[in-house]
Amino acid sequence: MFKNCLACLALVILVSGLLAQEPSLGVQVTGIEPPSWWVGSKTSPIRLLIRGTGLREDFVLSADRQGLQFTNFRASQNGHYLFADLHIAPDCVPGPVKIDVHSSESDSRVVKTQFEWELLGYPKYQPDGFGPEDFIYFLMPDRFCDADPANNRSTKSPEIYDRTKSRYYHGGDIQGILSKLDYIQSLGATAIWTTPIYDNNDAPDLKEMHPEPGQSQPVPTTGYHGYGAIDLYGVDEHFGTLDDLKNLIEQAHRRGMKVIQDQVANHTGPYHVWVQDPPTPTWWNGSAKSHLSNNWQKWTAMNPRAAYQTQQSNLEGWFGNVLPDFNQDDPEVAKYLIQHSIWWLGVAGYDAIRMDTLPHVPRHFWERWASSVKREFPNTKILGELYDQDPVLVAYFQGGRQGHDGIDTHIDTLFDFGLFTPIRNAFAKGKSIREVHQMFARDWLYVDSNRLATFIGVHDMPRFMHEKGATIDGLKTALTLMLTSRGTPILYSGDELAMLGGEDPDNRRDFPGGFPGDLRNAFEDSGREPAERSVWNHIARLGGLRKKYSALATGKSLDLLDAQQQYVYARQNDQHCLLVAFNNDIESALIEFDAKGLPSQTLARGWSVQCDDLLGGSTPLTIEYDGNALKANVRLRARSSAVFLLPE
Repeated sequence: MFKNCLACLALVILVSGLLAQEPSLGVQVTGIEPPSWWVGSKTSPIRLLIRGTGLREDFVLSADRQGLQFTNFRASQNGHYLFADLHIAPDCVPGPVKIDVHSSESDSRVVKTQFEWELLGYPKYQPDGFGPEDFIYFLMPDRFCDADPANNRSTKSPEIYDRTKSRYYHGGDIQGILSKLDYIQSLGATAIWTTPIYDNNDAPDLKEMHPEPGQSQPVPTTGYHGYGAIDLYGVDEHFGTLDDLKNLIEQAHRRGMKVIQDQVANHTGPYHVWVQDPPTPTWWNGSAKSHLSNNWQKWTAMNPRAAYQTQQSNLEGWFGNVLPDFNQDDPEVAKYLIQHSIWWLGVAGYDAIRMDTLPHVPRHFWERWASSVKREFPNTKILGELYDQDPVLVAYFQGGRQGHDGIDTHIDTLFDFGLFTPIRNAFAKGKSIREVHQMFARDWLYVDSNRLATFIGVHDMPRFMHEKGATIDGLKTALTLMLTSRGTPILYSGDELAMLGGEDPDNRRDFPGGFPGDLRNAFEDSGREPAERSVWNHIARLGGLRKKYSALATGKSLDLLDAQQQYVYARQNDQHCLLVAFNNDIESALIEFDAKGLPSQTLARGWSVQCDDLLGGSTPLTIEYDGNALKANVRLRARSSAVFLLPE
């Protein structure tokens, strides 16, 4: 991570370990993290991690700016790392800072070496979070749009761009996302989440080798996905620069959109400099030569009687026996990871954090980490990934109450993996829709189920349309549920085109029209096939309805019918009441149900009211009052859904 390539952060940090006035032989600073911080921070002191050679904890640091004080030094035994607390006075003036490294001995006025650091003003933009009122568009930068081909083959990593290889870089970048903000908004999306933009390895990865689809011989891969960082403060050169990222986020904010950062506090990539040269003896769980392999037994995180060995492998094991596992019980590691998360929010301007691999990190760390992030930026929202279909386990990690271990994670929300499987089973495979409302019946497990993030697919699983039995009608029906039921919906880029794709990496295909030489441009209506156009228009209409009728996003939910293949629920608030109806059968169906619980003003309309389908696909809904009860009926065609607005 501490590399000469930090020039990509030139506007934030100017590292020059060779600026010594009277350099001492062997003393050099080659990097410092965090590369900058701001005046007025609630995080104090800042723990600096300085990398170089000849560093000792009896050195003294001094700055050319009043209001900066360095204390609490700790050096690694080999002299490659020096930790120091930096205290920033509230009246300190922002700007570039020159920091001298002195000896604490009699020659203390002799400068051993000098480096530069950046003191920033307090962030102008405060994270705004996200919630059920939002609609998140999720994309992988490398597979979305290539608007800057010049960064495809950089001088420091020319070998890892190749669109013919499924696990190499394909050219998508930050400028590509910026160029498609209109497109994303046209779907009704109000927020963007991307996979990590961390700097990853600059050469083919010989430690994580996998066969190309249809082949058997393992071949090298790359870090195009962003989850194998070699610099947790760097932007990968294939995606652009920190300035590019800051501009993207600023332009999104000007449109009223939010941007969510994907962060990783569980591991780095296998080529990080720390793997062979850790800053502390306990930086990692194990070492490159001797470590546990992760056993994926996530359930042990909530089991008060879990076997130690099983739980230890889940928390300390290296993913795939390759990805180095952070030891969050090392105080220096914990402080580093906390500051890293806060820095990205303050410097880049992100609104929220999507945190990777929650159950493989000790819960007590999440409590400290989330509390620290929210102390600095109270409106930050945190979306945790816990890839498990058990709602009991997912609910155990949602913040707002203590678990049996006495820990409140303070994690705002999680991916609703519990609902994901019933959605696939019902709408792709044609199983009973009862699985869906039976999962909703478990909402009481959560502190707040309305904050859960709902989805029909992400980048770690086969696409919806890859499922046996999946149809365009089934996909549209699943999307109706996702965009009208409780929670914050997430749409994986490409699902609006009914994109195909099996297991990784087939589920990460390039977006058609985003790359030079593409035969068609699906960012434009004219470039979409009829089936793609049908799905795209369906999502855009639903996205528009969510914006127009807030009850669909944040209203209360009321189930009105829960049959074997039919389902009806209401979403209502003080302004509107809407009914959402589903027929998951292979034949059309007349759906009849008791409308008890609907707003009483409906009665004043008389004996009969008809409501048109806002999606334009079904016959009107009829509600009749027989003097005793409200009765409703509607006929829906096979594998379809409808949305109705009740009269005020």
